Amino acid sequence: MTEQTSLAGKKIVLGVSGSIAAYKAADLVRLCTKAGAEVKVVMTQAASEFITPLTMQTLSGNPVAMTLLDADEEAAMGHIKLARWADWVLIAPASANTIAGLAQGRTENLLSALCLATTAPIALAPAMNNKMWTNKATQANLAVIAERGMHLLGPASGDQACGEQGEGRLLEPEQILAELSQLVLPPKLAKKRLVITAGPTHEPIDPIRFIGNRSSGKMGFSMATAAAETGAEVILVAGPVHLATPPGVTRIDVETASQMHEAVEKIESIDIFIGCAAVADYRPQQYHDKKIKKTAEKQREISLIENPDILAGVSQRKQKPFMVGFAAETDNITDYAKEKMVRKQLDMIAANQVGKGLGFAVDTNALQVFWHQGDAVLPPALKSHLARELMRLIIERYDAKNSA
Repeated sequence: MTEQTSLAGKKIVLGVSGSIAAYKAADLVRLCTKAGAEVKVVMTQAASEFITPLTMQTLSGNPVAMTLLDADEEAAMGHIKLARWADWVLIAPASANTIAGLAQGRTENLLSALCLATTAPIALAPAMNNKMWTNKATQANLAVIAERGMHLLGPASGDQACGEQGEGRLLEPEQILAELSQLVLPPKLAKKRLVITAGPTHEPIDPIRFIGNRSSGKMGFSMATAAAETGAEVILVAGPVHLATPPGVTRIDVETASQMHEAVEKIESIDIFIGCAAVADYRPQQYHDKKIKKTAEKQREISLIENPDILAGVSQRKQKPFMVGFAAETDNITDYAKEKMVRKQLDMIAANQVGKGLGFAVDTNALQVFWHQGDAVLPPALKSHLARELMRLIIERYDAKNSA
């Protein structure tokens, strides 16, 4: 079984929905707490017909939450407090009804409302009759929640409580814990400072116009979220984007490449630097403080000058951090990425193809990752998934470099 050290210190909301397999949730609470996690249980009313809240409270050491409109809790917005408290939300068992409610965004109970309100990642371990599992409606709901970034654990195949056999059986608690541990990043970067640049830069021409690019910042912000899970002190230097700051992350907002360069240069003692921003290579040589008016001329030239190279600057520090770069390319991805890695003295580079709906302004991506001793391919997935997988690789290579 996978080592469960990644759960140490994690705060897990365990959602238990109405299924005969709810009795296994008791063992799951025990295993999670044994692995070092703190667990708070949220039960649906149907779940309480199969296992008592008192059992779950005794095992978790925390009160069990059940009612969305509990007057005592709602005075302090109880479901919001739980949503913000959680590092992970695990629903086990997840019934067909619960999965349908999540796909449709319903808030019919505390558990579904919490899932809508949380920014924490959500994992589900389904449990239902095999015919319900294979039903097209259930499969369509699963596709929807997967697209929204929820993780599916199982189900298993075998004997079911109804007397039938087939897929839809809840994974055993040990298996659920093992799969969850693989999703959760280990807290191996505690006391390390990790700096990430994200988003585009806008290089002003006049008060109205600028030169920019199509970067949304989603990959960089996903990297910041994943990095925070490792226990690192995370500083995110963000260009002009419309994204919420990830929990536990210090954010510095900038607009231009020069401002981003200046912000990074002011940060001392960096252990790992991840240059995810799509920084403009050039900026207008002249800034017009008033709007440039249209004239009868058919052409207008804008002279450009080179922006400071942020990656190269950090690479030249006396105490050089572990350097990770990104390369967004339209062609010859491998060759361009490897050349950039060598030229900018990087330890790793993550390359992806852009254009035609790929890379920019979408929630999915695919990466080719290179380092001096090897490479890896991260197939198409949500950027939140890719960020965690890339952080695993970064931790591995960082440890290898520092143990050499």
